[in-house]
Amino acid sequence: MRRRLEVCVDSVESAVIAKEGGADCLEVCSNLVIGGTTPGVSEFKQIRRACDIELSVLIRPRFGDFLYTDAEFRMITEDIRLFRELGADGITVGCLLADGALDIKRMGEIRECSGPLELTLHRAFDVCRDPYETLEEAVVLGIDRLLTSGQAPVCTEGIGVLRKLAEQAGERIEILVGSGVNAEVIRLLAESLQSVSFHMSGKQNIGSGMIYREKHVPMGISGFSEFDFLRTDKEAVRRAKQALEDWDF
Repeated sequence: MRRRLEVCVDSVESAVIAKEGGADCLEVCSNLVIGGTTPGVSEFKQIRRACDIELSVLIRPRFGDFLYTDAEFRMITEDIRLFRELGADGITVGCLLADGALDIKRMGEIRECSGPLELTLHRAFDVCRDPYETLEEAVVLGIDRLLTSGQAPVCTEGIGVLRKLAEQAGERIEILVGSGVNAEVIRLLAESLQSVSFHMSGKQNIGSGMIYREKHVPMGISGFSEFDFLRTDKEAVRRAKQALEDWDF
């Protein structure tokens, strides 16, 4: 099973920077500041034209948990079909039941409508009731990889669970380690894990180009500046890719 570096991006600019930094593939989304949501069609089309590497599209209709209404699930399946037609290589998605178990019925429908696309179960996995049981269910469903921090806020705190998951998975399903990943973390985890891939954002704060700044009328989430935004740091991606390439198995 190959080792790879996936970078999540929510803009065309970040996608190009991540590719130039050495990313093997991209997770395309919008609104990374709230954990990512389904990207816009025009964003994806521009990234597809600009980047000749694998693109997996995050399908998440809203911020919050992964217990979806019927209307939200229809949006999920329609978006999967749409991005499949637009040239996506993969889909990143996840649905849970109210009791914290994987929604096997809906994930089976997602696997079917994704067709030949690679399918990643995203960090809904990290808030499921039983990660080891869910891994087995994912294998049966034909899911290709699990994006996980080891059910911890950041992956360095979930090393014990990640190690068990990697051992349980073997060659049956890819473990894609995420949350807090950078070059130093990859080197640290090399001492504990084998045959895993990594998912990072590599973001840095960029100041707005606005000269006039009205600071008393917020347009978004309280506490977030309207005049700062996140963009991929090419050097952070380059260092992470080098750490992965230096990993001596």
